[in-house]
Amino acid sequence: MANYISDRAFTDHIHNNVAIPRIYNTIGWREVNRDEEEAIRADMFDGIDYVFKSGSEYKSVQERFRERKYQNYSDFTIRYRRDLNPDASRHQSEYYKMKADYFTYGITNCLKDDLTKCTDFLKYAIVDLKKVYSKIDGNEIIIRDNCRNTCNIENGKIICPVKYNSDGSSSFFPIEISYLVQLWGNTLIIAQKGFIL
Repeated sequence: MANYISDRAFTDHIHNNVAIPRIYNTIGWREVNRDEEEAIRADMFDGIDYVFKSGSEYKSVQERFRERKYQNYSDFTIRYRRDLNPDASRHQSEYYKMKADYFTYGITNCLKDDLTKCTDFLKYAIVDLKKVYSKIDGNEIIIRDNCRNTCNIENGKIICPVKYNSDGSSSFFPIEISYLVQLWGNTLIIAQKGFIL
């Protein structure tokens, strides 16, 4: 339980104090206030953490923030399965329920144990999830074991491995952000810092 509270406190702090001023305000996205019960339901069942408005357009967002110790990674990750969960209805993770339009992924300049030092992102990207899922559905991004720890490009397709958390709690797959840009230009990345130089 302590880890969950720590993770939640970290995520909330980063959203409010770093992501809002450093990402969303700079691109003109304004957070929409939502009913608390609806927000909880949208998170649990639709993989939507926040809703923003840009002009007259609404944008739903899933967020994931990491500590600076992950700064050498150049991918973003999507939770895949929780096969060891005793509740079979929870085996399929965010990949299966995700209805968010965008995924904001950021590596902070701090560690979780000192939130006062969390002032900026070393890296961040806003990824257009609808387009990523379209590439997955079209077999242009393939999720399967490639016998590697990272994605690779084969015949114009991104092959992404399924990886497992060391505690066995869940699996996930990484998608290399630079590969998205290499194959499809900036059409899948709305904004970024540090992932593409």
